[in-house]
Amino acid sequence: MRTPNSKPVVVGVSGTAAGDAAVRLGAREAVSLGRDLRVVHAFTWPDPKFGKAPQGYAQSRREASKILDKAVAAAQRFTPGVRVKGELIDGPPIRVLRRQSRTAELLVLGDGELASAFHMSPDSVLLQTVSRAFCPILVARGPRPAAGPLLAAVDGSDASLQALQLAALEAQRHGVPLDVAHVIRKRGSEAAGRKLLDEAVAAVPELRARKRLLVGDPAGALVRASRKARMVLVGPRGVDGAQLLGPVAQELLRHGACPTLFVHGTTAVRH
Repeated sequence: MRTPNSKPVVVGVSGTAAGDAAVRLGAREAVSLGRDLRVVHAFTWPDPKFGKAPQGYAQSRREASKILDKAVAAAQRFTPGVRVKGELIDGPPIRVLRRQSRTAELLVLGDGELASAFHMSPDSVLLQTVSRAFCPILVARGPRPAAGPLLAAVDGSDASLQALQLAALEAQRHGVPLDVAHVIRKRGSEAAGRKLLDEAVAAVPELRARKRLLVGDPAGALVRASRKARMVLVGPRGVDGAQLLGPVAQELLRHGACPTLFVHGTTAVRH
């Protein structure tokens, strides 16, 4: 049930197919959580306050408004009952989305066709936002809801434990199975891997999950596992404390086959 101070689910759109997928996923999450949906589009243009509005400004702003209107209509069409509004916000996308993440329950973004990109620029809006947000970030994949269990990846870091705590709540909310996975690089490390899994699961008393010990390169193993998962939940940085995303999280961002939830900061309170 919605409360007066409920944080919204926020979706960032840019008029792409990836943004359309994010709107559909965000609308489903908002309804499931009993939260409002806020669809935002960042509009960047030289500020007309400092002189005459440049040629094309009005037309560009109308086009930006059309992007929002289309996204709001899609949310209402695909998810009956969603409470949604659109906001056109002036400013660079990274700054706008980070600011939105301060007051959001969840921020949902499209993957921007990253899987087909040869290289992910450090200045990528998606990479910067996923790396530096203040709330959990859910990256959508494709037009249809994924099937299978939730998959939470743990590596012994505080961030992965926060992801596991949120995974327990998500599995309960959706009524779906939860797998907890840890990856060891080579055979012979099974005992240490099982110990880490046992300790992680024991740290979340309400958790009901199947433990999975995977072998191989951590990023590759989790990308493969994502092909049979409904959603992957992961901490954005591993035990090495990377400044942006850790290497495993970056690979999941680029190549994950299902929606991926990057869990930042204090675990969101889900109702």
